[in-house]
Formats: sequence, structure tokens, C-alpha cells
Amino acid sequence: MSFNDAAEVRQYLGGVFEAAFADPEIAPQLQGTGIVLKTVYTDPAAVVVIDTAAGTVELGDASTPSTATMTMTADTGNAYWQGKVNLPLAMAKSRIKVEGNVASLLKLAPLGKKLYPRYIATLQADGRDDLLV
Repeated sequence: MSFNDAAEVRQYLGGVFEAAFADPEIAPQLQGTGIVLKTVYTDPAAVVVIDTAAGTVELGDASTPSTATMTMTADTGNAYWQGKVNLPLAMAKSRIKVEGNVASLLKLAPLGKKLYPRYIATLQADGRDDLLV
């Protein structure tokens, strides 16, 4: 199973960043990166824009300016937030395409690892066992 629409992609894959901004340990580190990350998802199509300095997560479009852009299927994003995707390997195999400031983007990866359990717990709490990988 996969996400039904862009709203669900925003709810779950964007929601993990909202959890990060609410965390007193992770938020300052995340905001300190100062990047604007545009994540372009396919299957279903959605563009989620994370402004780390402002602490916002919004739906955007292809023209939304960003520091870095990541493009992947929504299923790949879902698997990533469950700790099932190695970011450098996925980039090397073009499962995740990256444009812009890759170095700043890779600084986010260690912060993400702390969010895997929360993402999984959110899926379980919402009865979305179909999204567990």
C-alpha cells in the first residue's frame, strides 16, 4: 500500500519534520542548518517544502525556491523515515536524486535517525500498518 494523495504525503512525510521542530534537542540543530529543502515526491505527486530556519513545512510546487531538492517516490520517502534506506547509497543508485547543496543536506541525515521511531509510532497510532516496511 502507499499514500493515497498529496495530503497524506504532506501529513506523514512532512509531519516527521514538524515532530523534529517540536523536539527541544533536535529543533535547534535542524534550524541551525538554515536550509530550505524541497522534497519532490512521485506516486502520488507532492512537493513538500521544509524551511529549517523558519521551522515550517508546507506543500509547494516545482517553482518553490530551495537550497536543496530531493526527488524520490513517496514509497522511498516512507521507507527512509523507517530507517530502511541508506541515503548515500540511494543517491548513488539514483533512487533519490539530489540537486543543490548536497553537503548541507547530508548534515540532516544524523538528525533524521532520531526520528525513525517517532515516524513508525505515528503510522502505528494512525492504523497505517499498510505503510510499515
